[in-house]
Order: sequence, then C-alpha cells, then structure tokens
Amino acid sequence: MKVGRLDHRGNLDAGIQTGKRDRLETDLALSHLKTDVQTELVSRISELGSAPTQVIIREIIEDVCAKVISTSGLRLDLVDYRRVIKDIIDDFLFLGPLQPFLADDDVTEIAVNGSQCIFIERFGRMELTGSRFADESHLRRIIDRIGQEVNRRCDEQSPLMDARLQDGSRVNAVIAPISFNGSALTIRKFNREHMTDSDLLREESLSPAMLSFLEAAVKGRCSIVVAGGTGSGKTTLLNVLSRFIPTHERVVTIEDAAELQLSLENLVALEARPANIEGVGAVTIYDLVVNALRMRPDRIVVGECRGIEALDMINAMTTGHDGSLTTIHANDVITTFTRLENMIRRAVQTYESRTIRAMIAQAIDLVVVVKRFSDGSRKISSITALMGMEADVITTEELFRFEQTGAGARNGKCGSGVMGCFVGCQNPVPELIKRIESWGGMVDQSWFYDVCPTTEGIQRICR
Repeated sequence: MKVGRLDHRGNLDAGIQTGKRDRLETDLALSHLKTDVQTELVSRISELGSAPTQVIIREIIEDVCAKVISTSGLRLDLVDYRRVIKDIIDDFLFLGPLQPFLADDDVTEIAVNGSQCIFIERFGRMELTGSRFADESHLRRIIDRIGQEVNRRCDEQSPLMDARLQDGSRVNAVIAPISFNGSALTIRKFNREHMTDSDLLREESLSPAMLSFLEAAVKGRCSIVVAGGTGSGKTTLLNVLSRFIPTHERVVTIEDAAELQLSLENLVALEARPANIEGVGAVTIYDLVVNALRMRPDRIVVGECRGIEALDMINAMTTGHDGSLTTIHANDVITTFTRLENMIRRAVQTYESRTIRAMIAQAIDLVVVVKRFSDGSRKISSITALMGMEADVITTEELFRFEQTGAGARNGKCGSGVMGCFVGCQNPVPELIKRIESWGGMVDQSWFYDVCPTTEGIQRICR
C-alpha cells in the first residue's frame, strides 16, 4: 500500500511538472511570436507613409499575426490567440501589460519595480500581480512612449521623469543608472468620479458631525491646512472642502499636477510646469502663488505647500485671502508647524523662530490631519484649532479625533476594517465659533460632543 501511494503521488507530481513545463514552453513560444509580429508590424506600418488610425493598426495586427502564426506552424487555441492579439495591441497602441490596470476603475495606483514586478493598489492596499514585461527593454519602450505623449525625455542624461498623462493620471519614471535594479515606474491614476462628502461618509473617513463642522468652517472663511502622509487622502479631502466655498467667490487653484475638480463659476486653475528638454521654461508653485496674489482672488487653494511658497501662502491668509486652503506632508500637528517653519525660513533666513511661529498662528485657523490605516482605509485622525501663542509656542485646541479600538477585515469598498470612534473633544472654541458665524457659517455646539463608532457604519453599509 505504501509503495502504491508513493507511485500515485509521484505520477501526480510528474503530471503537474509536465503541465508547468508545457505552459512555460507555450509562453516562450508566444513571446517569440509577439516579437516576430511586432517586427513585421513596424515594417508594414512604415510602408503606409502616413500615420494610420487605430482601426487600421488593429486590422494590420490581426493580419500580420495570422500570417506569422501560419508560417511558424505554432498551434494556438482561441484563448491564447486572443491573448496574443490583445497583448500586441496594448504594446503597440497603449502601455503594454499596464493597460488592463489603467482600465480597471478599482485600481488606484500602479507601481513597477523592474520588468518582472508589477504592483497595484486596490481598495487602499498594494498587491503583487502576475503581469510582467518581457524584459527591461520592453519596460523602457513603454516609458519612452509615455515620454513622447507628454513631451518629456527620460534617458541617461535625464533619468528622472515626472509628468501627467492625458487622462490626468500622474506618472513618475526612474531609469538606470539611477535605478540600478531595473527601471521603476509609478502611475497614480486620476479619479474620473468626483469624490463627494457623501462618499467620505460612506467610506467612514469622518463622522457627520466632523463633516458639518468642516463645511461651516470653509463657509466661515477659516484658513485650513490638510496634513498627512503620502496616499493618505489629502487631495481628496481638499477637493471636497473646496466645494463648500460659496460660488460667488473668486478662487485661484495652484497645483503641481492638476487633480482638483471644482465646479465654481469664478475659478482660475493654474498648474506648475517643469523645464523643457533644454532646461528652460519652468513655472514653479512659488511663481504661481506670487502671480495669484495679483489676480484679485477671494481665496487661494494650493494643492501642496512644500517650498518657499509657504511664506507667500501664509502672508496671503493674513492679508485679505483668509479662507484659503492647502495641504502639507506631515503626520501630525506638531510636524506640520515644524515643516511650515522650515519652509518659511528657507524663504527668509533672517526671521527668528518666534516670528515665524507667530505668523503661522495668526494665519492658520485649523489643521486637519488625515491618516492611512493598516487596512488601506483613510480617515481624519484629528481636527485642531490654532489659538495663538504662549511664549514661543503655538497653542492649540483639539476639536475632534479618531480613537482606534481594534482592526478587522475590510470588505472591498465597503466601510472600513479599522474599528474605533470619531469623537468630539467636548471643547467648542468660542472665538472660532464667533468667527465662523460672522461670515454666515452655522455651528451646532452638539457637534463637539458627538461620538460616532465606525463599527456601526460597517454594519449599516455592508448589511
């Protein structure tokens, strides 16, 4: 009996190994086939003289593929044949193995670490895919195609590329010799659907009381800084907050890469521009902030403050442009102040620390910290009011916070796996409330005593 089981298991293992070997041989044959088809395809298209349409290219691909397969004697079933056609079309017209992820609305980010490693972010979590490029040269061709589309170069002389695709997605590429383990490519997809305040509530990014307070604060012309780490949802929240701005106000938005989606009537949207291939023509965020002050804005919305433009932004908030909004890379309130202080000092090195802190305390009303949690969900972790200065320290009052009590499994888009409560800190600030109401905002003091467990949201949404 023992020998028999071993024989049976051995035969089974042999069958599995044979199947794997056959699949590898088929994949190798398909790879050679694609190369032959692409070589013939380039020749056929170059003979046309003029640039063909996508429809004509698809017809040529199918014709060339059929002829090459017939000549090679390779036998393909319908599934493999269709896969070859699709892969070649994606390679020739689009972004190769990345194209299915670009077309998938559930995928929000694509990260390529060399030709054999493609990660995607889905529902806030990164996962390794089974897709890959044929080799490094294949990946470089796709990077070159992206560069051609956005009129940017990415070669040994300029091994870094940061640009925006036609659909609004942001792309960053790094090639050798800077990236010595193979070229790296990151695509942050542009969300075609406008994220709304209802979406934030459904995804349990904040409580209804917090949302109501933030809406009142924006309408009450509070100057707000949204702080958080990479991918924490800063721009998403900034987008939602910006929509609370009264429609009659003149707003100038300034971004490194256009991501805000506002529907205001009196809106001017400005976008920074990198230098061209010759290294000239750059227009920085700082340039745009300085220029925006000459455009008679009621408010300025800066997608991200990260340099000397912070000084002009702070000055704008205290010289008639209160109610302005921006984001900053910082994980908490204290780090937000430190980063702003360092940015301002880079602009004017003669300012003392106390002077800079006093400027920050006078200009900013609220710091909203957003955080990305272990389950991939994004939440507002705190809303803090700036009260002024005591000695050399900026004084603050925390108004709302998220208190995590545990972690569970997240069900796709449904709610959040992180368990806890959004709580009001029972600390309504009279000066802030008076300011908001003086501009027409309405504040319900019960918001500051609200307790909203996320577990109730999970049960409600996923039911």
